[in-house]
Amino acid sequence: MTTQTGTRRVDHELIRAAAHVARTRCRGDEHTMAAAARADDGRIITAVNACHFTGGPCAELVVIGAAAAQGAYRLETIVAVGDRDRGVVPPCGRCRQVLLDYFPALEVIVGEGEHLRSVPAADLLPETYVWADHQLDAG
Repeated sequence: MTTQTGTRRVDHELIRAAAHVARTRCRGDEHTMAAAARADDGRIITAVNACHFTGGPCAELVVIGAAAAQGAYRLETIVAVGDRDRGVVPPCGRCRQVLLDYFPALEVIVGEGEHLRSVPAADLLPETYVWADHQLDAG
């Protein structure tokens, strides 16, 4: 089911995919979050985070690598869901920046319960720094 908020649609199938992975694959302290992303060809790619005292990659970053490994280089929408039925969790600051740099048009599902919404990655970073804009060879 897809619901519409304003002019943006919330991809509930994507949320269910991430929730399923969080429920069935996240175990203990090493994997506590799952992410699901929809590629431009409609495929759903899922991944989990890798917690470690050194930081470790968030589920959103792991899903970018998993997508590339499957030949999906353009993602349209992403969502992260916490284990233990924590629901949708917004991306951290590092992930917000990476998602914006890799996929400037990406939609990110945030919110909770009846207040889920899909927002552009740029909206999650007010007065955002766009890495590509600051490269010496940028056009």
